[in-house]
Amino acid sequence: MRAAWLVLGACVLGVVVTALLTVPFPVLQGAHPHVDILRDFTRSEIAREQAYHSAVRPPAYLSLAVSLVVAGFLGLTRWGGRLVAGVPGHWMLKVLLGVALVFAIGQLVTLPFDVQAERVLRRYGLSTQNWTGWTDDLLRGLGIKVVTTSVVLLVLLALARRWPTTWWVPGAVVAAVFTLVASFAYPVVIEPAFNSFTSLPAGQLRSDLLALATKDHVKVSDVLVADASKRTTALNAYVSGFGSTRRIVVYDTLLRDASDQEVELVVAHELGHAKRNDVLHGTIMGAFGAAAGIIVVFLLLSSSGVLARVGAKGPGDVRVVPFVLLLGAAAPLLLAPLTNLVSRHIEARADLHALDLTHDVPTYIASEHKLATTNLADLDPNPVVYTLFFTHPSDPERIALAREWERLHR
Repeated sequence: MRAAWLVLGACVLGVVVTALLTVPFPVLQGAHPHVDILRDFTRSEIAREQAYHSAVRPPAYLSLAVSLVVAGFLGLTRWGGRLVAGVPGHWMLKVLLGVALVFAIGQLVTLPFDVQAERVLRRYGLSTQNWTGWTDDLLRGLGIKVVTTSVVLLVLLALARRWPTTWWVPGAVVAAVFTLVASFAYPVVIEPAFNSFTSLPAGQLRSDLLALATKDHVKVSDVLVADASKRTTALNAYVSGFGSTRRIVVYDTLLRDASDQEVELVVAHELGHAKRNDVLHGTIMGAFGAAAGIIVVFLLLSSSGVLARVGAKGPGDVRVVPFVLLLGAAAPLLLAPLTNLVSRHIEARADLHALDLTHDVPTYIASEHKLATTNLADLDPNPVVYTLFFTHPSDPERIALAREWERLHR
């Protein structure tokens, strides 16, 4: 038990050290940006995004709250354990179908709120999906979540049944390796399940984007267009993959609604992530975090009180499945203030990278304005909302930072 606590501390230290070595604090030395929302956004634009968020957040928050309540009920009582143990067949089948049942129940109880949120998205023109496409995405996401979660739990329970007192050692290693593999596999396995990708046709924009990557000393294999318009009007682009699989991905909505200069600025931001290896560093922190999470689960399942509450005989009992799923659902929300703080600094650095690469502040401000108004971004978020849910600085903050960059580089 003492060894588990020591390794847990080492994993937490690994996350902290990686963050300190890779995350910029502060983002821009000597900067004192002044946020002035009314300078860049009209009162009607502000009113529209506020009306949108007033309509979409209640069902979204209710969905989150209800899902956590249901996960808590199943995970902290014997009802969840009985549900999983009641599945006929081998223990592995119990885990697979038990995970599917728990997730399906969570999806069903939140379905009315999710439907209402989708209606709001359509009312404000952010969603272009019909109900068939929306349902298809919902079921695909649920299926992927069931399969990946079941694989992890099957491995962990197999280890716990084989080594009841030391299963956390191989479990932590498996969790870290799984995180690394999933990060590398995501661009070629998960992304194609939701979008189709085609190479951007030869032309000036393709040449300019590849030249921009070359200028930035970032190797990319291709420039792809994602058919995002089949489900949204949001504008976006990203750099995906590692090594030979790294490619620039641009939403077809961005190509349709933005100028070439605006597309280049958005891509320059994403190249900043690639140049700094932000995904790799995030994956390393995630691997440490996953290992730490497994050790926390081990320590909790070593408690006779926890096992008695869920009705399990030991950590390898299938009755622990709902409790572990509850921990998996609650942990991201509990850690959100820290993970979002790190993410916002990384995103701000990528913004500055785009400015360093292009030196085009007017187009940057214009593109941020377009992204904010098209995506109906929250321009003045509540501090609690900002802390818990904002992985990026607000658009007025990003514009203010760009003006400050311009002042410091005159």
